[in-house]
Amino acid sequence: MGQNMLSLTDQRTGLQFEVPITDGTIRAADLKQIKTSPDDFGMMTYDPAFLNTASCRSAITFIDGDKGILRYRGYPIEELAENCSFLEVAYLILNGELPTDEELNDWIALVKRHTMLHETTKKFLEGFRYDAHPMGMLISTIAALSTVYPEARDIQDPENRKKQIARLIAKMPTITAYCYRHHFGLPYIYPDNDLSFTENFMNMMWKLLEPKYVANPILARALDILFILHADHEQNCSTNTMRAVGSSQADPYVSVAAAAAALSGPLHGGANEEVLHMLDEIGSKENVAAYVKKVKDGHGKLMGFGHRVYKNYDPRARIIKWTADQVFTVTGLNPKLEIAKELERIALEDEYFIKRKLYPNVDFYSGIIYEAMGFRPDLFTVLFAIPRVVGWLAQWQEMLTDPEQKIARPRQIYTGSGERHVVPIDKRHGSTVGAD
Repeated sequence: MGQNMLSLTDQRTGLQFEVPITDGTIRAADLKQIKTSPDDFGMMTYDPAFLNTASCRSAITFIDGDKGILRYRGYPIEELAENCSFLEVAYLILNGELPTDEELNDWIALVKRHTMLHETTKKFLEGFRYDAHPMGMLISTIAALSTVYPEARDIQDPENRKKQIARLIAKMPTITAYCYRHHFGLPYIYPDNDLSFTENFMNMMWKLLEPKYVANPILARALDILFILHADHEQNCSTNTMRAVGSSQADPYVSVAAAAAALSGPLHGGANEEVLHMLDEIGSKENVAAYVKKVKDGHGKLMGFGHRVYKNYDPRARIIKWTADQVFTVTGLNPKLEIAKELERIALEDEYFIKRKLYPNVDFYSGIIYEAMGFRPDLFTVLFAIPRVVGWLAQWQEMLTDPEQKIARPRQIYTGSGERHVVPIDKRHGSTVGAD
């Protein structure tokens, strides 16, 4: 018996099977040989929400949730946040290596070349009600870009993919800013390519009558760091959606729109907005202990704590906490910060939360920072999507070039009726479906 084999005995038949182990995993298809009869389909695994199933091999992001480690292409997130710009990290995630000075300049120039929106796209945005949720506007507009750039369907051409990737990364801040200004009836501001990625975004968001918008460098750098932290996070719900839709060879615009739709749910990208609602409900630092007790008694949730992957302190939360301190030197202290710090202190000392490994995650402080910088809460998920498009596109491209990947088509365990035959309508018994 080889050391890299898993030995299985089927107690139903008494037969033994050996399944190869590779990278600590077995292939689910290798279980199909385990049958009770020749016409049996074979053994399947049942794994709701993919809690213990790897759907791909990826060289992009590494996470060790027990140790609180996050790395892009092998680089610790702490080093990237401290030393790199967002577009520098975007280049790394997409290409596998940090750029040289010349490569970075060429990459920045390529992105800046595509920051403008086609004028017809602006008219599309104007069709939304003034109070339309910006995430719905973003999803719809990205999908509409598929009709503006029909050549994007040629997904097998590497150069074409590169152009569409640059377009999507470049246009996300522009679409977001236009969604924001549409709400207030403000004129759209064209991109200013003399500015950095985040400075230009802030310019399109907040420029009024001044001849030249000058972003506060501390706030621009803070936003850059937040974008780095959100650029990719392995096989989460929206990334899995990007890969699943992309596996049908759909173009990158509709695939990104689908991923953004997955991100829009409150269990994924909307969690930082929920944190603010929780802090508003608590009201003051003095009420924190009572709120924690209420959560422990089973009434309500502690938003911004715990993570599907991290069973330790989310490494991004540490960086965001430091970033918050920098932001508040400019904006003044957000009253919610004192509540948040007290909530974190109590939770990290309470055996109830320690035992359940409920530590602050990336959403706990990010909403407070965004609010202090002037972003409305309904924009928070859109702010998540701007950098995450980099990870989605990197994962999409990796999936397309992986010879093992096919169109996504998971199996199911059928639990419905066996074969039945249609009875004439006058002989059918009444149904209780929908009865009170």
